[in-house]
Amino acid sequence: MKMVFVINHALKMGKGKIGAQVGHAAVKATLQSGELRPELLDAWLSTGQKKVCVKANDVRQLEQIEQQAKHHQILTSKIHDAGHTQIPAGSYTVLALGPDEEEKLDALTGELKLL
Repeated sequence: MKMVFVINHALKMGKGKIGAQVGHAAVKATLQSGELRPELLDAWLSTGQKKVCVKANDVRQLEQIEQQAKHHQILTSKIHDAGHTQIPAGSYTVLALGPDEEEKLDALTGELKLL
């Protein structure tokens, strides 16, 4: 079990900004999974809460991965920035996938480079 965070690399966010955006995504994905798929959340919480961050080239690639995830019934959580600091308001910064089985997530994101 794991969660994967796909970062929009085209935005050229700083390390702190990426950390904050991934933090938002982790909280949102955890809360959502508790509501929609509590069995997945329980399994993830009891197996070490593995998390992986990978890079998408741009928003188009994020959207493609999101659609594939939905097709395979993988939970998705999108984060859009408020625009108070480095990047324009509404920018699609991070896509969270899961928690789910590693094999399912690797099929969608295994070719992406680690952050």
